Amino acid sequence: MPKTTKIPLVKCHNLCKIYQDKIAVNDVNLEIPRGKIIGLLGQNGAGKTTLVKLLNGLIIPTSGEILINGQPIGAESKKIISYLPERSYLDRSSTLQAMLNYFQDFYTDFDYDRALQLIHDLNLDTTARISSLSKGMQEKFQLILVMSRQADLYILDEPLGGIDPATRDYILDTILSNFNEAASMIIATHLIADIERILDQVIFMDRGKIILHQDADELRASKKQSIDEIFRQQFKANINE
Repeated sequence: MPKTTKIPLVKCHNLCKIYQDKIAVNDVNLEIPRGKIIGLLGQNGAGKTTLVKLLNGLIIPTSGEILINGQPIGAESKKIISYLPERSYLDRSSTLQAMLNYFQDFYTDFDYDRALQLIHDLNLDTTARISSLSKGMQEKFQLILVMSRQADLYILDEPLGGIDPATRDYILDTILSNFNEAASMIIATHLIADIERILDQVIFMDRGKIILHQDADELRASKKQSIDEIFRQQFKANINE
């Protein structure tokens, strides 16, 4: 799929997803350009993961449209998206080397040498089984696999949940040092303070709706507060409504 800056990398038009009687994503209109790291921010249950799954083609919209680089969700869009789900999908009985080989065989844009270098930086043994790694090290390894693809769009769903501060710093540094400036990245999280230093744009979601989408620096300057402080005030106000 040819890369172009003339159309949004992601475009959602009147996007809705309803589960039985619950509206998980409610009339979302969204455009994401190339070259941005975007925080998709909201409380648990705000609709972040549902939106992420819609963008990845894992679930089908109830109504509305999603275009990735001008194309509808399908085989071509999935080729250019590198996705880190909230829960690990790694086969714990596999070795690190087996997973490297799998990614190299399955993804034509996988940079094997980059992944191997990052693994060596962590002093990991590629013959080790994933089950032998700590939770934090498993998180690091899965991120290495995701970030070693030369994708157009990276989508990370709660990449910092349940891990220690040192691992969080490693994950953020890995994101920054391996980020392709022609691509974009969406990071869905409720841990705003931990990631706001790397964000170019922020999206606030609440009850399935996008209630704010703005440049991060402009938002901080206009409010004279951190993104985390703005987020807390916004959702405190919503709770008190």
